[in-house]
Amino acid sequence: MRIGVVAPARTISRESSLRMSAFMALTYPQHDIVYHPQCFEEAGHFAGPDELRARAFLEFANDPAFDAIWFARGGYGSNRILDTIMPQLGPAARHKTYIGFSDMGFMLGALYARRIGRQAHGPMASSMGKNDSGEGAGWVLGWLIDGDRRGLEPGLDGRPAAAFNLAILTAMIGTQWLPDLTDHVLLIEEVSEPLYRIDRMLFQMAYATQLKGIAGVRLGAVSEVPDNDVDFGETIEQMITRWCRDMGVPYLGRAEIGHVELNRVVPFGVA
Repeated sequence: MRIGVVAPARTISRESSLRMSAFMALTYPQHDIVYHPQCFEEAGHFAGPDELRARAFLEFANDPAFDAIWFARGGYGSNRILDTIMPQLGPAARHKTYIGFSDMGFMLGALYARRIGRQAHGPMASSMGKNDSGEGAGWVLGWLIDGDRRGLEPGLDGRPAAAFNLAILTAMIGTQWLPDLTDHVLLIEEVSEPLYRIDRMLFQMAYATQLKGIAGVRLGAVSEVPDNDVDFGETIEQMITRWCRDMGVPYLGRAEIGHVELNRVVPFGVA
């Protein structure tokens, strides 16, 4: 397998790419990982200008020599190139697996909506830190290369599923990029948002007409929550339970995904 890495949002360090390349060389020496030079570009907040990020993604996605696209990093920015890239994806793009999470939910959702390739929420190609055991990277590579299911989110039950960062999901509501999630179990997670903002996003999720017909909601990690100036008065469990009740769908419990070490792989559709 040949895995291509691109950065549709923020840049990564060469150090992080070298760590992941070394890990793959040790664990899967017969397979290749190739980082596009664009991954290391910088243009303000982004890994290069919009045009460069779009061009790099299209170069790898449309290249039949690559079997998978492993997104380098999230942050913000992939939504800015959707309108450019989606009409230009060719036949080779339809035979690839695309994996990432956080801001890459824009990419995964838009691809899934158009049934272009196979998508999965999971750790990214810059996720390996210093003194990292490589468990998360191992989950991704094991699933991609060997079909190893041990890294999959353990609550997947055979029903179609999709996983998103909540802020990304709500940003997609009302746009052409949100896929039809009828009969899907929706897994959500969030990071670095105060509880009142999370509550506001859950309100939008609960009343979004585009999400009518989902089978239920599961909640991943809600991490690094800033303090309110006053106590919010509800726990995250109380919030999600209330909004699922208003949405008219079952709250199905917690999920092992998010901006935390235990970020399992969730294939879109049926695992």
